[in-house]
Amino acid sequence: MGPTREDCIAEAVRGLVDSFAVVAGRPPHARAERHVTARCDEELLVAVIDEVICWLDADGEIALSVVVRPAPDGGAVMFLVLARAVGAEIIGVVPKAASRRGLRCAPDPAGRWTCAVTVDV
Repeated sequence: MGPTREDCIAEAVRGLVDSFAVVAGRPPHARAERHVTARCDEELLVAVIDEVICWLDADGEIALSVVVRPAPDGGAVMFLVLARAVGAEIIGVVPKAASRRGLRCAPDPAGRWTCAVTVDV
C-alpha cells in the first residue's frame, strides 16, 4: 500500500525480497537504474517484480532498497541498491517469476494504492 502507484510497487518489491531473504546489514555491491514500461498498472507491477527477480537469477544480486518514480511515458524508473546474493540469509523459497493470477494494482476508494501479485516459486 502507498500514496502513489510507484510507492505501492516499491513496497511490493520490498515484500518480495523480505519473503525469502534477510538483507539487513548486507553491504551494497552496486546501484542500478532501470526504466520499465507496460500497457497498464498491473502489467507494470509484474514488469518491476520480474526485473528484480531477473537481477537475482541472472546476476546473483538481491535488492537492498528500491525507489520507484514515475516516468514521463507512463512507465516507471526503478532505482535499486543491490547486494551480492551469495552469503545472504535465505529464509524462504526463491521466487522465479510474477504470475498474472490474482494481479491487482489500483487506488482504493480512499485514493491509496494497493497491489497484489502472485509469485511463482
